[in-house]
Amino acid sequence: MNSFLARLSLLIALLAIASCLGIPERNCKDYTTGTFISYTVLDGDSLETTFVRSDSLEIESFQAVQDTSTVRWINDCEYILKKLHPKNRAEEKSIHIKILTTTDSSYTFEFNAVGSAKKLQATAYKQH
Repeated sequence: MNSFLARLSLLIALLAIASCLGIPERNCKDYTTGTFISYTVLDGDSLETTFVRSDSLEIESFQAVQDTSTVRWINDCEYILKKLHPKNRAEEKSIHIKILTTTDSSYTFEFNAVGSAKKLQATAYKQH
């Protein structure tokens, strides 16, 4: 019986270690607030967006247009953006953002309109 318990304990420990190896480290709290520049590729074009995020607001500049959105954090690595002054129906939809990986100066994230299955990815670099 002790042999069985020892093997079971070893198996559980090995599974725990193996499961951790495939998960990238994420230090999402490092990117909760600040000034960022993000890059994404859409239809072959590289698009740049600059944004400043506080705990509850994000001010974004994209192609010389500035927008303000509320920020509602779901957990340390996911949040919802909702435009304060949408100009059309498409802008009324909230955007779900999930941080996938982090480095010491950037994070990669996926985003989509809430309810949409189409997800895009981008990388944001924190400005100092």
